[in-house]
Parts: sequence; structure tokens; C-alpha cells
Amino acid sequence: MKDRAFELTDTVRETAFQVRRYFGTGHLEKVYENSLAHRLRKLGLKVEQQKQLVVRDEDGFVVGEYYADIVIEDLLILELKAVKTLANEHLAQILGYLRATGMEHGVLINFGAPKFQIRKLSKQDLAPASGLRSFAQAICALF
Repeated sequence: MKDRAFELTDTVRETAFQVRRYFGTGHLEKVYENSLAHRLRKLGLKVEQQKQLVVRDEDGFVVGEYYADIVIEDLLILELKAVKTLANEHLAQILGYLRATGMEHGVLINFGAPKFQIRKLSKQDLAPASGLRSFAQAICALF
């Protein structure tokens, strides 16, 4: 399963870079999302846009939901941005999604920066869950 996640990440990286090269910067996030999803589907991948994911508390109680920009093969969450540069908040967002949903792998992609930005993240990037302090340390360790 881990090898599949890395294989998918490579495919996403290559495809997202092609999307960025074609469109450049300056479009809304939705343009990049639709193009990336379309191109990944053409490769034969199961791609779900704006997929509702349930967020659970540590005891399994449902505390809410969020909508992932793209989920590929029920294995990889893609969080897309079209901003000048990635910020700590963006990394915290996807790591929080991984923790809350129980999914293992995520990719953060920014189409808006002068230089294409992409980061592969996994639940292993999180320190053991002992509160906000360890979560903040995990975020800082990524920079």
C-alpha cells in the first residue's frame, strides 16, 4: 500500500507540473483542480473531487466533515492552493486532515507561486499525538 501511495504521488507530481506548465499562474484553484482531475482520470485513476470526508474524535465520535479537493484511489488526499507561497497553515491543514480522517497520505500542491510547489506528507510526519505542542513541532519540523 505504501509503494502504491508513492507511485500515485509520482503520477500526481508529473501531472500537476504539466497542468502548471500549461496554465501558468493566475487562475483560480478550481481551474487547476478540474484540469488535474481530468488528466488523472484520463490515466485511468479513480479520482473524486470535493469528496466529503468524516472527521472523528479519538473515540470515533463524528465531530464534522470537510471536503477534500481531490482524493485518488481512496488512498491519497490532494489539497490544492493557488497562492503566492505555501504557509505553515497550509501544512497544518493537510496534516490535520490526515490525523482526523485516518488516511495515511496527502499531497499539498501550490499552483500560484512563481516556482511550482508540491509536498508529500504522511501521518508519519506527525509526532505522537500529545496535544497541540507536538502538532506544532511536527509542522515546524517540515520547514
